[in-house]
Amino acid sequence: MTDDSNSAARMRHELAETLLTQGQIVSPAVEKAFRTVPREMFVPAGTPLDVVYSVDSPVITKIDEHGAHISSVSATYIQVRMIEMSGLAPGMTVLEIGSGGYNAALLAEVVEPDGHVVSVDIDTEITKRARDLLERAGYGRRVTIMQADAHHPIAGFKQFDRILVTVGAWDVLPAWLDQLAADGVLVVPLRMNGITRTIAFRRNGDHLTSIDVEVAGFVPMRGEGAHAERTFLLPDRYGKHIKLQFDSDVPGPTAELDGVLATDPVSVWSGVTIANGVSFADLHLWLAAFLSGFCRVGADPDTELASQLGKTWFPFGVVRGDSFAYLAVRPALDGGGVEFGATAYGSHGRGVAAALTEQIQAWDRHGRSSEPTFGFWPVGSPPAPPSGRSAVLTKRHGAVSISWPEAD
Repeated sequence: MTDDSNSAARMRHELAETLLTQGQIVSPAVEKAFRTVPREMFVPAGTPLDVVYSVDSPVITKIDEHGAHISSVSATYIQVRMIEMSGLAPGMTVLEIGSGGYNAALLAEVVEPDGHVVSVDIDTEITKRARDLLERAGYGRRVTIMQADAHHPIAGFKQFDRILVTVGAWDVLPAWLDQLAADGVLVVPLRMNGITRTIAFRRNGDHLTSIDVEVAGFVPMRGEGAHAERTFLLPDRYGKHIKLQFDSDVPGPTAELDGVLATDPVSVWSGVTIANGVSFADLHLWLAAFLSGFCRVGADPDTELASQLGKTWFPFGVVRGDSFAYLAVRPALDGGGVEFGATAYGSHGRGVAAALTEQIQAWDRHGRSSEPTFGFWPVGSPPAPPSGRSAVLTKRHGAVSISWPEAD
């Protein structure tokens, strides 16, 4: 072995140890797969090994003409989590939607020679690359690579024991449900009003019910299953822009927001605090579920707002009529945490900020101490989410329910 291959093998085993220690690897089969498959063979040449074997860093493998990422080798933590979430076992047939090669090799190790992996991607260049890399790594006979739009059924196969979607999806497509075995598991990064959760679903009568959830995002799906967000640019007084991204329709005439950033900002504070280092990702999900006019917010580089991202505000907001507000924070807990609030612009800014802070307070009372569950209800199955605080988001092929149980 060369020095490079020795280093890669050492780092591969160190990565497996880290994933075990963090509780992300829980099964011997997945541990063996991560210790076996050479991740460095599936990333662009010259990628540093510390990046290749990072826990939480994806490696981009293709960008489009606008510089957008359209294919990557996902971060290792989410790859291992998705495989563990699926309950994959030897002898199974598994469909991977979104090819790259490395994840398919991991799946092939877990299902063993008696199982089989089918990996599809809409991009011919990506499928060719994945096929060549898998052949070189010794998995050519155990993985079938197909160029196809996964909006449609996968030709030549009836059903799959497991389906793992490794691109960001806006909807659960009928073709997936048609080819998912009766006792199968679908793992999909599902975008819900701009917020993504990677969810493992099982069938439950006429709908799907979540059995496990992870916070993670993916490059968006292309093809017929793609869903474009609506983006609106707000100019500030210096010619820079705030970018508002809406999952579907912009609420109301956008012309009402003309000049809104020239108004004086106003802040409203919630009294809800959180210690430094504690995740509040489910607050974002709560706002997406229950806050009418919710949007994601970005700021042009070199603006004061951009420089303060993650320090005095977070990229989520709300638009109501001629005003908008974003999620703000200020120091609290004697410097050991922050208090949540909202900073708003526009003639009705105080009311919009109050609406956002009211939902922060509602999350604190009803959602903070419990984990949400998810359901997918295909067209023809009326949503009937469990008791508690629930929102239902309409999709093209059905509806997603997001539910928090009643607090004790």
